[in-house]
Amino acid sequence: MYLATTGRRSDAPPRPVGVGRRVPGTVVALGAVSLVTDISSEMVGAVLPLYLVLGLGLSPLQFGVFDGLFNGATALVRLLGGRLADRGGGRHRTVAGAGYLLSALSRLGLLLAGGAAGGIAAAMAADRLGKGVRTAPRDAMITLSAPPEALGRAFGVHRAMDTTGALLGPLVAFLVLWATADAYDAVFVVSFATGLLGVVVLRLFVPADPAGTAITPARPARAPKPARTAPRVLADPAFRRVVVAAALLGAATIGDSFLYLLLQRGLDLPAALFPLLPLGSAACYLLLAVPAGRLADRSGRRIPFLLGHGALLAAYLTLLAPAGPAVAVLVLVLLGVFYAATDGVLMALAAPALPVRGRASGLAVLQTGQALARLVGAAGFGAAWTWWGPRPALASAALALAVALTAAWRILPGRKVR
Repeated sequence: MYLATTGRRSDAPPRPVGVGRRVPGTVVALGAVSLVTDISSEMVGAVLPLYLVLGLGLSPLQFGVFDGLFNGATALVRLLGGRLADRGGGRHRTVAGAGYLLSALSRLGLLLAGGAAGGIAAAMAADRLGKGVRTAPRDAMITLSAPPEALGRAFGVHRAMDTTGALLGPLVAFLVLWATADAYDAVFVVSFATGLLGVVVLRLFVPADPAGTAITPARPARAPKPARTAPRVLADPAFRRVVVAAALLGAATIGDSFLYLLLQRGLDLPAALFPLLPLGSAACYLLLAVPAGRLADRSGRRIPFLLGHGALLAAYLTLLAPAGPAVAVLVLVLLGVFYAATDGVLMALAAPALPVRGRASGLAVLQTGQALARLVGAAGFGAAWTWWGPRPALASAALALAVALTAAWRILPGRKVR
């Protein structure tokens, strides 16, 4: 496989006339599931950093380890989710549905925890495990339902719908807290009910065998046995380069929660307004997800992916400037650009290198490497903040991301690579 060619890159296959102009119904249905589920998850995600740091008194180091540990657990479970989805036919929806259900039930765990650290940790673990189980099968269903030359657009549509939920979730949380005089339990109850609705939508509107509607490539890849999928895909030099580049960049990513905490402290925002911060980045992501996916399909997926991390680097540098409303707006916009240009584009970049039957397992390997690297980044930044203070820690993170971006540019070169 070629990562790039002189002229048209091979990660942007020729677009036949009339093919890929309509997004498959399975992709739209999966987007609807993600929209509803993200309303549920982002309701909790919007208030949880504030609840843990300001409410329970966790230090930045403790929060970084806490958040990074559960992200790491998610990463390892993704391998299991991909493996289970690839065993036998038509199991992608079943495995993904189990993950969505587990995340919904975790909201009850937060409700029953009553502020106890152990109960909150268990509920967070259940939520992240559910997310880990469902992510690779869901993304595999998208790649199996859309033609290869339109994967960027398909992921852009899905991520736009997903981000609509991320946009609405904090707003719903804000309204619930306002209506109930800061009753976090009410947020958890509404989040649970919304999460169950996502499971119902998945069951009713997503077909059990998305591969049956996929457009088969002219030269289909030979499908290895699921038990040996991970070693075989990593043996492919093109896919291995994508995994290494994603892991390097992930290790230099400090996490959205830290960015929002830095903005909250810099602007001295009231606690009640904290859940509104993710709205800015989510709105930008929503507007740019589909255009970024279409651009990636036409011009090659490597450049948008790298430029997206350049936007994240710009966000870090902007946060080093004196705090103000303009700085906050710019940071949130840059964060939205980062996700629009990298999230779905990375999956579209990697998918053509993977066999159909091992697609979920291969994507799980990629997502696991990236998530484990982000665990290191979150814990490292939390430690640097605790020991050095926020500004030196942020400057170090910007330097690390610049180095990682340079390395990724070399790993994913603009010339022919077998």
